[in-house]
Amino acid sequence: MDAQLLAFVPVAAGMVALPGADFTVVVRNALASRRSGIAAALGVAGGLLVHTALAVAGLAAVLVTMPVLFRTVQLLGGAYVLYLGVSVLYALRRRAAAGASAPEEAPGQKPMRPVRALRQGFLTNALNPKAPVLFLSLLPQFVPEGQPPLPRTLLLAALVVVLALLWFPAVALLVDRLGRRLRRPRTARAIEGGSGAALTALGLVLVTGSLVH
Repeated sequence: MDAQLLAFVPVAAGMVALPGADFTVVVRNALASRRSGIAAALGVAGGLLVHTALAVAGLAAVLVTMPVLFRTVQLLGGAYVLYLGVSVLYALRRRAAAGASAPEEAPGQKPMRPVRALRQGFLTNALNPKAPVLFLSLLPQFVPEGQPPLPRTLLLAALVVVLALLWFPAVALLVDRLGRRLRRPRTARAIEGGSGAALTALGLVLVTGSLVH
């Protein structure tokens, strides 16, 4: 393994582990159930696979060089993240108004079917408009001069997906492991409210950013 590849691993790991909408969606689903958390984690990795495939194929460059197309993707991604955040906050408010949370209950969201959690994780990542720019700006930096770019870029992209497959399921399993503490009514409400607020804020930033530019 050459020096540039060794240097790429921690950079890519930091990129994957950086808290954001992906992380929030995995944590929320893992709080509901282990299966939902793992499914959401796999969905996020699937979204990354789409972005890496686009980067390798060079299609991401087309997306970045076409402002209208990029803004459309940005708007769709922001709208979806905003929808998730508002849905969480609305569900919390509805439960609070109904007084449905008993002390022994876990007041978080009901477990999703794995397929739905998988789709949610996938869409959250696949509709992230910043990913193509990130991959296009990052991957070429680790292609040695004189080396064919396609095999190298493919290897780097595969490493990102592998890291995601390690990180996000690990997050889901950790949240599930700590589930008894995290699912205490007061703690669960705080996590649910925090994740809803974070998703809503991120969605607003993405939507308003796409409309302003």
